[in-house]
Amino acid sequence: MLKYVSKRFLAMLLTLWVIITATFTLMHAVPGSPLNSEQTTNETVRANLEAYFGLDQPVIDQYFSYLQSLMQFEFGPSIAQPGVSVNDLITRGFPVSLELGVYAIAIALVSGVILGVLSALKRNGLIDYTLMTFAVLGLSVPNFILAALLIHSFKDYLPIATWQSWQHMILPVFALATSPMAIIARLTRSTMVDVLTQDYIRTAQAKGLSPVTIVVKHALRNGLMPVATILGTLIAGVLTGSFVIEKIFAIPGIGRYFVEGINNRDYPVIMGTTIFYSAILLVMLFLVDIVYGFLDPRIKLHRKEGH
Repeated sequence: MLKYVSKRFLAMLLTLWVIITATFTLMHAVPGSPLNSEQTTNETVRANLEAYFGLDQPVIDQYFSYLQSLMQFEFGPSIAQPGVSVNDLITRGFPVSLELGVYAIAIALVSGVILGVLSALKRNGLIDYTLMTFAVLGLSVPNFILAALLIHSFKDYLPIATWQSWQHMILPVFALATSPMAIIARLTRSTMVDVLTQDYIRTAQAKGLSPVTIVVKHALRNGLMPVATILGTLIAGVLTGSFVIEKIFAIPGIGRYFVEGINNRDYPVIMGTTIFYSAILLVMLFLVDIVYGFLDPRIKLHRKEGH
């Protein structure tokens, strides 16, 4: 298991390096310069700014200089916001993005599991069909369209912008949680239908155990294995989906700064937020993979046999 964890960790670092390199390359492959604005028409001013941000150096030198800064956890200064570093923006925006993401994934996980279990227990009935129809709708409607519909429907009842109180959280959290909730509900329903037909479940029923005890103590552990498998991917989807949600609801999170960085062609902000998000997602996927290996002993066996 230790060998497997080490390989996964090295693969995570390699993937992060590829993302850093690809992001840096794409930023510098875009035609034009982030200094193309009315404020930089003066050649002297422009030359001074290019020297300050290191844009006057060869691209390969900029790349290695940027890698050296990243090793010190420095993402550089923002071009569009003088005097503000990317680290400042991340420090300011990450707690808000984290709060939004945690609420969304928690609601999606709890609601999705409950709906999936209920649908499995009432399979092929009205409740089952109703819940699965809701899940299909949740998967079919993109979160930015759902966000617009929520704003239009509840603008007279709930605040629709910023992030100041629990009332401000309701609409963006629901818009962000709907899609992963639908995925978890459908996956839980499918797995639980299979689990509930297993012999050990029939044995528990023959012993006279209550349905709640059977589901909670015997069926859920195996039924939630696939959910644990895709949890890392769902977290990734929630975090990347928050980019658009934060912009729509004017939430001061990292996603908002990322979108503004694209609009302003602010290279350090775009690269810094992309790398920061990527690092978080890779770590989450790594942890979920390791946890799943402990939950299911067969993972260790298969990995050992594979070698």
